Amino acid sequence: MVNAILILVVALILIIWLSHEVKKIKHKVIAVFLILLLVFTYFSFSSVIKGKDLDLKTMDGMKEAGRLYGIWLGQAFKNIKVATGNIINMDWKLNESMESNFSLNKTKSP
Repeated sequence: MVNAILILVVALILIIWLSHEVKKIKHKVIAVFLILLLVFTYFSFSSVIKGKDLDLKTMDGMKEAGRLYGIWLGQAFKNIKVATGNIINMDWKLNESMESNFSLNKTKSP
């Protein structure tokens, strides 16, 4: 009877410990994602406004920079959408020349 209770207590301790570790991992993943998002935003924003004569100390300059970044970000999403659509619509089947090359390479190897 004591062994069964001891096994149950150890199992409960392991379950509690593992659930705590999973939460820590989940929080770490979210933290890393947010850090990467901030780094991406910083570098992309910097590259978008680079070379533009914008005064980020004024409200008009910040609005213009935000407008430019929004346009750039929208265009980036459109490009991703077009590229994804093109990838999906590609013919991914093996054609005859690929099949013959594959069979030749397979027979030539020792």
